[in-house]
Amino acid sequence: MHQHEKINYVEFPARDMEKAKQFFSTVFGWKFTDYGSDYMAFDYQGVEGGFFKSSDVATPTGGGALIVFYSQALEQTQEKIINAGGNIVRDIFSFPGGAPLSFL
Repeated sequence: MHQHEKINYVEFPARDMEKAKQFFSTVFGWKFTDYGSDYMAFDYQGVEGGFFKSSDVATPTGGGALIVFYSQALEQTQEKIINAGGNIVRDIFSFPGGAPLSFL
């Protein structure tokens, strides 16, 4: 249900659409709807959104948004990220409110 003045949809740039689809499907179980070769959408992931083909991509050092995924088994999620070809850029660490892990 759409809520007034709340995030409704988010889009991410991706250089390789198939690689992005494979990664998010494998690690997080996302399902995608393709709209041609340059756009794919996902839903039922806490927020709806999509990926658009772009030579530019969002990175933490380039000012990209920080997206937070919740995990009840962070070490298992980290292993899935690595096995799917993701790069861990900051290992699990403690902080007030949880233990984050940063990946690209």
